[in-house]
Amino acid sequence: MSQKHTNSLITETSPYLLQHAHNPVNWKAWNEEILLQAKKENKLLLISIGYAACHWCHVMEHECFEDEEVAKTMNTNFVNIKIDREERPDVDHIYMDALQMMTGSGGWPLNIVALPNGKPFWGATYVKKDDWIQVLKQLSDLFEKNPEKIIEYAEKLASGISAINLVENKPDLEIYSLNQIDAVVKDWSQYFDTFLGGYKRAPKFMMPVNLNFLLHYSTAQNNASVLEYVNTSLTRMAWGGLFDQVGGGFSRYSVDTKWHVPHFEKMLYDNGQLISLYAKAYAATKNELYKSTVAKTIVFIEKELMNEAYGFYSSLDADSLDSDGKLEEGAFYVWKENQLKELLKEDYEIFKDYFNINEYGYWEHDNYVLIRDAENEEIAKKHNISTEALEKIISTSKAVLFKERNKRSRPRLDDKVLTSWNGLMLKGLTDAYRYLGDSDYLDLAVKNASFVLDNLMRPDGGLYHNHKNGKSTINGYLEDYAAVIDAFVGLYEVTFHEKWIKIAKDYADYTLTHFFDTESNMFFFSSKEDDYIIRRTIEVGDNVIPASNSVMGINLFKLSKYFPTEAYKEISLQMLKNVQENFAKNAQNHANWLNLNLLIQKPFYEIAIIGNEYQSKGREIAKRYLPHTIISGTAKESMLSLLQNRYMESETMIHICQDSLCKLPITNTKEAIKQISEHN
Repeated sequence: MSQKHTNSLITETSPYLLQHAHNPVNWKAWNEEILLQAKKENKLLLISIGYAACHWCHVMEHECFEDEEVAKTMNTNFVNIKIDREERPDVDHIYMDALQMMTGSGGWPLNIVALPNGKPFWGATYVKKDDWIQVLKQLSDLFEKNPEKIIEYAEKLASGISAINLVENKPDLEIYSLNQIDAVVKDWSQYFDTFLGGYKRAPKFMMPVNLNFLLHYSTAQNNASVLEYVNTSLTRMAWGGLFDQVGGGFSRYSVDTKWHVPHFEKMLYDNGQLISLYAKAYAATKNELYKSTVAKTIVFIEKELMNEAYGFYSSLDADSLDSDGKLEEGAFYVWKENQLKELLKEDYEIFKDYFNINEYGYWEHDNYVLIRDAENEEIAKKHNISTEALEKIISTSKAVLFKERNKRSRPRLDDKVLTSWNGLMLKGLTDAYRYLGDSDYLDLAVKNASFVLDNLMRPDGGLYHNHKNGKSTINGYLEDYAAVIDAFVGLYEVTFHEKWIKIAKDYADYTLTHFFDTESNMFFFSSKEDDYIIRRTIEVGDNVIPASNSVMGINLFKLSKYFPTEAYKEISLQMLKNVQENFAKNAQNHANWLNLNLLIQKPFYEIAIIGNEYQSKGREIAKRYLPHTIISGTAKESMLSLLQNRYMESETMIHICQDSLCKLPITNTKEAIKQISEHN
């Protein structure tokens, strides 16, 4: 089909940028040449940031960026830059901080107007067409008539953007004690929704980083009430409309308090982390719901977000075409009551009770989003059938709906591959195999790890950030290294193939050379080789995804147990000291740092297994939820100091060590687990 307009984004690989390639707006991708052009022409930058699965990004595109009147205003007065925030998180960090400083809130689409040098002075999220035209004309007019006023404001804002990201090196502090961690969690818990899970507010985000820490904390500190809260959250999330009850996989968040109606986009980073979280929770509780949630989510990933080379795509859009051919959020996922009756026939009444085709499950426009609100036993009892019969009816019904749903127009796919998100998914797969034992998960994990090495490696031994159509173009960020190191350590612990731990060490050393800031004793988000605007970010706040620095802190702590002669532990401890004063003020944005704090303050064990049965004994120990451990194993020889000079020909020996000091070796895995568990 011929297009009336085509701009320079047509040469990009990002699906989000390509969505805008036929806008009448003369969009450019972010690069040094465009910034130089803006300076040369003394033109304001109009920077618009979003991502392919963003609903309101699509709305603003349709209302503004596809409109020729809007385009005329933009093209005349601005150098227009479109950015995929997932491809360029380094730029997104800067302008999101700017927007929050200017307006007190943030979000996407993120629209910024900046000086030709990139320093911002105005920002907003979604803006209606008429308001957009008006404000752009006002800003352009102001820059022409009174540039000094804008320049002064932009300079002050740039100073503020730099200042809020400063991290001070604090070598003299003591590491937070367990009592202090207890106090932080107690204060944090006042926000917990103990009936429906999550926090006492809407919208509700799943926050796997926070729940992962709270699972760790509740089991390490024997805190029954926090563990109950974690279980409530995990159960309600898996029961909710937030989880695709027909096809598996989690959406971004729910707009209500009961996890019912989601913002329907599905992101790889959420699902990768949740696979890991639910697998750990299964190991800790043996709740079968958690096991089935892991299995269904992995099936979704394999079917919808995996390429033929075992790389994982980024996301599925919230929007899809409805029966009238119009883009509508959630159209692919929702059901009308008459459809369900027609499809499920005699099974409808039971299905209706199970998934609340009633006021509780109603959304809008005669649409229902499937949501559970009761255990299987309760529904089975009501209908006077066995739980086995109930489960068969529900399974058969979901298969019918899955087949019918596949006839619908599918949500759009963002098929770029991001290294960091693949690392999160790879870690999810290693944890799924570790705690659930399905060898298919390990097979998939190894294939994905091989994809990373084959397609995302730079010639200098570093990583790229992105990959699509055989091309990798963006230098890796700290988040890429942090996530892949974490995943490769996990892969070593379930395979004992030393290749993986060696590569994890190589990447850690690479980050120390290219990202480490000796002044703050933290890591920059972008490589020292890369250009930047206003500042080189140091990312410390944990959010939906853990901060790259907190992941690196844990990575270095664990690697120090495998490679004790390196300075990894000292760096890790100093990183923790630098941020811990924030714990009491804002625990939920430092949950992964609190994980590191717990690892340091509780007894931590290195498990070394040497002998012919190292694989089977390793599996027996590793399937337990033992977060205060690292595990290594070999038949006889090893490059790891933990495993050297300990081989005995007649037995497979298990060594339980702390800081390389080991107890007498034992042969019984139950005794090994007892020795570890009794001190945690």
